[in-house]
Amino acid sequence: MELGVALPTYNSPNTSVEAIVRIAQAAERLGYGSVWTYERLLYPTAGVAQPGGPRQPLPEVYKVAYDPIATLAFVAAKTQRVRLGTSVVDALFHTPVVLAKRFATLDQVSGGRAIAGLGQGWMDQEFATAGVPKARRGTGLDEFVAAMRATWGPDPVHYAGRFYRIPKSIVNPKPVQAGGLPILVGAMTPAGIQRTARIADGINPIAISQEQLEGMVGAFRGAAQAAGRDPARLQIHVRVNGVISAKPLPEEQRSYLGGAADQIAADLARLRPLNLTSIFFQTGFAASVDDEERRLEELMQAARAAEVVGPPVAT
Repeated sequence: MELGVALPTYNSPNTSVEAIVRIAQAAERLGYGSVWTYERLLYPTAGVAQPGGPRQPLPEVYKVAYDPIATLAFVAAKTQRVRLGTSVVDALFHTPVVLAKRFATLDQVSGGRAIAGLGQGWMDQEFATAGVPKARRGTGLDEFVAAMRATWGPDPVHYAGRFYRIPKSIVNPKPVQAGGLPILVGAMTPAGIQRTARIADGINPIAISQEQLEGMVGAFRGAAQAAGRDPARLQIHVRVNGVISAKPLPEEQRSYLGGAADQIAADLARLRPLNLTSIFFQTGFAASVDDEERRLEELMQAARAAEVVGPPVAT
């Protein structure tokens, strides 16, 4: 299992261009395998409809959202090794050729380090802004992924589906990675897990509890096998939205995979049997960027001491 870092590209005390670069470089220096960003088109001032209840404001964190691919391209120029992932870009708000070319360009400028994490979107206001009906979710994502893969494939590119069409064309650049970028899908529901197991190279769930992760991983691998795919070849990158704290937190106060470094390392050790590809942690909420780097260093040291990750790689 590798550890990764969600860059501070959202509304947090330590969000700035300088902090994004510093955290990415610190992640690479400390031995983290990947850095991640996500997409949010807007922050509706009227709030968001809730199932069975009134509109509620979105969390304050969504008031800032740097463009994920532009940010990762900038980070690519400031780093050498760390992989660059989106968790997630909402595919249906884009067109397949445009998004595929942006990811291919990121893969080119980074020397083959890009990971294409996709989602379907959920906020009514964003679907309205993108001019896409919410009913496109599901089958629309199936087609979107197929069209992206076609764009990364040999020329002439061609795709004909219900929602997306690409006339026979030459489309370049192609990704550095042979066969195209790994495509992850952010999925949590049974239907989403089934779809991801059919069409993607991996899944990107959010960690809520040990039991939830065990259930999702089992369901994902079972669905992949039922679809005639080898589960061992598929990736599982888990996002953690908890905070790495300077001091241990009482168990009743800490979120799963949150708290001090030793507490998180103990949680990670219990996840060894799941053979996850990576788990990545959010940043931006420590007292300063210096403190943020210290928390990341403490977590990596604790994870190595618990033999959750391997020793540093000589450079």
